[in-house]
Amino acid sequence: MDTLDNMRTFVAVVRAGSFSAAARALDTVPSVVAKRIGQLEHRLKTKLFERSTRSLELTEAGAHYLRRFTPLVAEIDSAFREGSSVAQGLKERLRIKVPTTLTVSHFGDMLTDFQKENPGVRMEVLLMDRSVNPVEEGFDLALGALPATYANVTDIPLCRLRRVTVASPGYLEKAGSPSHPRDLAHHSCLSYLATGTIWRFEGAQGGISIDVPSTFGVNDSHVLLSALEKDLGIAILARHIARDSIRAGRLVEILTDYPVPDLWVRALVPESRRHNPAVEALLQWLIDRSQPVSPWDRDHG
Repeated sequence: MDTLDNMRTFVAVVRAGSFSAAARALDTVPSVVAKRIGQLEHRLKTKLFERSTRSLELTEAGAHYLRRFTPLVAEIDSAFREGSSVAQGLKERLRIKVPTTLTVSHFGDMLTDFQKENPGVRMEVLLMDRSVNPVEEGFDLALGALPATYANVTDIPLCRLRRVTVASPGYLEKAGSPSHPRDLAHHSCLSYLATGTIWRFEGAQGGISIDVPSTFGVNDSHVLLSALEKDLGIAILARHIARDSIRAGRLVEILTDYPVPDLWVRALVPESRRHNPAVEALLQWLIDRSQPVSPWDRDHG
C-alpha cells in the first residue's frame, strides 16, 4: 500500500502544481508529500521533478511515469470504492470536465440535479473549453464538442450542436457581405479560441477550409455574440446562441450556401471507468436529458 500511496501522491502533486497544494488535497502535510515522492524516486531510481524555489517541473522520466500511473491509480481507487458501495447506493467521487458556456446554460442544472438525487456522490466539476484526455488528466468523464479522440477512452454522443456563420447588418453595410468562404480573407473575423481560426464549410464540391484573419478571439460564446452585435466582424456561432439575435434582426446569417458542419457534444469516459456504477448512472442521466432533442433546441423546434 505504501507504493500505491506514493503513486497517488505523485499524481496529486502534478495536478495541484506544488507539494503544499497536493498536501491540502490529500489532507496531509507537505513534509509527508515530500517523503512519499522521495520514496517513489528511490524505488524508481530516477528523479520525477526538477525543483526550484519558484517552480516544479516534471522530468522526462516523470512525464513517462505520470502517463503510466494515472490510469493505474484511478482503476485501483475505483475498485476499492466500488467494493465498499455495492449494497449502499452510489457512493463515489467523480471528477468531471465540462465546457463553460453549455454548462452555465444547460449542463450545470443537469449536474446539480444529479447531485441532489445522489447525495452519496461527491462531484468535482471543472469548467474548461479545451479538449482533455480524461485518462491522462484524471477525469472520470469529460464533456465537450471538439472532435479529438484518445486511446483507451470511449466516446458517447449526447446531442448535436448546430452552428451558423453570422454578422451584424451594420458590419455588412460597412464591409460588404462575403459570397464565398474565401472572401473571409478580406474581412474582420471573430474567432472562438477553442475551435481556432481554421473555419470549415460544406460546399457543392465538398469541404472547404479557410484560415481566417482573426481580429478578436475569445473563449466564451456570449462575449463573441456581444462583439458581433457591436459590428466588429463575422463569426461562427452556435445556432441556439445566435437564434434570438437573428430573429430580432441584430444578426444576419451569411454564407448560407456554405453551411458550417455540425458538432456533437460527447461524453469521453476512460475505458477503466466505463462500468463504474456512478459513472454509468451520471452518463445515463445526461443521455436521458440530451436526447432525442438537444436541450437548447427543445423549446424552439
